[in-house]
Amino acid sequence: MTLRFLGTTSDDGDCPTLYDIEGTDEILVQGERESDPEHLAQLRDVKESETFVRVPRSLLTRYAPKSEAPRLQPFASVSGLFRDFKHTAWRLETRRGYASDRNSPKWARFLAGEDIAHDPDNAWRENVRVQTALGKRFERVRLVDEPMTQGQRFLLASAPGNVAAGEDIRNLTRSQAQELRMPDHDFWLFDSKIVARFAFDDQETTLGVYVTEEPAEVLAACQARDAAWHHAVRTEEFARRVRSTV
Repeated sequence: MTLRFLGTTSDDGDCPTLYDIEGTDEILVQGERESDPEHLAQLRDVKESETFVRVPRSLLTRYAPKSEAPRLQPFASVSGLFRDFKHTAWRLETRRGYASDRNSPKWARFLAGEDIAHDPDNAWRENVRVQTALGKRFERVRLVDEPMTQGQRFLLASAPGNVAAGEDIRNLTRSQAQELRMPDHDFWLFDSKIVARFAFDDQETTLGVYVTEEPAEVLAACQARDAAWHHAVRTEEFARRVRSTV
């Protein structure tokens, strides 16, 4: 089972930290082991397999979920959010590649060296044009490795079409993201109040999304957005930097 980083109150990247154990309703807590013999003597109903850690109250206040874990649902179940959001739809992309891209007709053209930047509009870009004409914003930050993976190069090559439709797509190196303690999972954040978090299999195929308005998870997504947006580089500038190093 996969651990998902929820948050930490440590500025140095060590403990204490909270993790969600994906597929369960359990939380993993990282902290200093309790060793005070007086405290240990007062604990009740202790099993031999159990241990105990200390964490700041502020860690639980800020990041501990206050509701049950959301269920996995098909991505199609959130399609209406891309029309009905009021202000901003923001995406974090963390994967090194996506099965949906490799299965796209554009993938073979990309491998053949063809220009895939200016394809005709599809349903996605048509909706982006409609919503941005109403003053709404579609924004993305994509994490990129150094060197970039084939999947990341595909996204960079095809990004101009989405940008022309009205999306603001920016790129952030994975090393920067790690320094910023960014999440390691993909999600959409709608109007700073609804999070749709992706689940993938080992082949990078989308299994579905977990949709939540849990305050702690929304807060973590908003914090990630603000940090990423401050440091990320617009697609046009990032592409120029990549070309200059080739």
